[in-house]
Amino acid sequence: MGDRLRARDLAFLTAETPSTPMHNATVEVFDPGTSGFDYTALVSLIGERIAFVPRYRQRVREVPGHLANPVWVDDPQFDLGYHVRRSALPRPGSLEQLRELVARIVSRPLDRQRPLWEVYFVEGLADGRVAVLSKAHQALVDGAQIVDLAQVLLDREPGRRDLGADEWRPERPLSSTGLVLEAVRDSVAAPLTALDTVRGTADSVLRGADAATRRVGSVLNALANRRSELDTPISGTLSQQRRFVTVQRSLADHRLVRDAHGGTVNDVILATVTGGLRAWLMTRAESLGGLRQVRAVVPVSVLDHDLEATSLGTQIAAHFVDLPVGEPSPVVRLHQVSYSFKAHKDTGRAVAANRIAGIAGFAPSTFHAIGSRVAAEQVRRGFQLTVTNVPGPQSPLYAAGAVMEQTYPVPPLLPGHALAIGVTSYDGSVFYGVTADRDLVPDADMFAVCLSEALDELLDTAGDARPRVPRGRRRRTRKPVDPA
Repeated sequence: MGDRLRARDLAFLTAETPSTPMHNATVEVFDPGTSGFDYTALVSLIGERIAFVPRYRQRVREVPGHLANPVWVDDPQFDLGYHVRRSALPRPGSLEQLRELVARIVSRPLDRQRPLWEVYFVEGLADGRVAVLSKAHQALVDGAQIVDLAQVLLDREPGRRDLGADEWRPERPLSSTGLVLEAVRDSVAAPLTALDTVRGTADSVLRGADAATRRVGSVLNALANRRSELDTPISGTLSQQRRFVTVQRSLADHRLVRDAHGGTVNDVILATVTGGLRAWLMTRAESLGGLRQVRAVVPVSVLDHDLEATSLGTQIAAHFVDLPVGEPSPVVRLHQVSYSFKAHKDTGRAVAANRIAGIAGFAPSTFHAIGSRVAAEQVRRGFQLTVTNVPGPQSPLYAAGAVMEQTYPVPPLLPGHALAIGVTSYDGSVFYGVTADRDLVPDADMFAVCLSEALDELLDTAGDARPRVPRGRRRRTRKPVDPA
């Protein structure tokens, strides 16, 4: 029989609603060059590598009577062609069109009757580029036992590695009676299994009660013509549709600000987010008098034996920071954000960015998935925004010989959160991916502009100590593709 879902994994399934699909996503843009990277090559690549993430061929099966938590079981009708899909933009497709496609795809929940992931191969981008959009449920990728599929698809060299044939065969499925007997046996033989079931059930009840309370409060506020305390510019009742916007800037720009004012690149990124929020709120004519700070959760890597280690050898913990959107000075905003992380650095538990990015086989998508899980587990702490920032490798990564030029995280929205921001630094650039509720944030494009201008504002304070790297695609001499 497959593994039984832990209470924390089950929580992501029970918390899911049509307006809050609980999956992470990543969109990557590739230059196929002469590699021949196309839909068929992607299907072949996933078919070769999926054996390294066996849960991607398993689905969730409930136990009759809820006698125990559901189990992961092999999907006897597993169909790779269903999960790896082909899409296209009208040529020449723009980044704006790609973002709109991504927004529509991530708005749709995953099918619970199948393994909880999908990958889309998107053709038709300008200059012969292609994109790969992957999404996986938060219950699927826990970082400890299961990593994100992209973790095993990307290579540091363009030459394709031959990993041998995959001999996978699905296990014989258990009947409903067999599931019940296994649940009883587990509860008797392993008391922790029964405790985990109780935890999962209790968490489901609490989440249902919280949702009911929010609904009743919304109705009462509407009848009294009052605005809910949750209805701030970055929070409110979510729709079932999303927007997705991106910003790409050079890592050199962020380092220039860091070198001028101290701190870390992470501090500069958060100060950029703070400045972007401030400017965006001002374009909406929102009064900053009542919104001086935005409480954000920023998952960070730590060294802590009390936390569950990821398969990549580190742990992720929630760090809360108040982003000073009411502060007019960009330098003061930067120093305030930097100071909030000083205590974390002083503990000696902080993990250096270059150590994370240097992990063999590292792909940022797994760390974004773990960070989103950590943020979701803290949802009752009353924060307003999630920012996941993952330092990626500063050398090119490849999929079947095609070089990855851009990588944008697509973070999920938590209940009541109108915005979520993911950031990945990779190969000399910093990529911001912003997910927004389609109804609550119709001006998401303006927020992206404000993000970029906030970094420019910081750069103006850094002087001309070092020339900037121009925006846009950098020209690179690629390594030749290994014909083997």
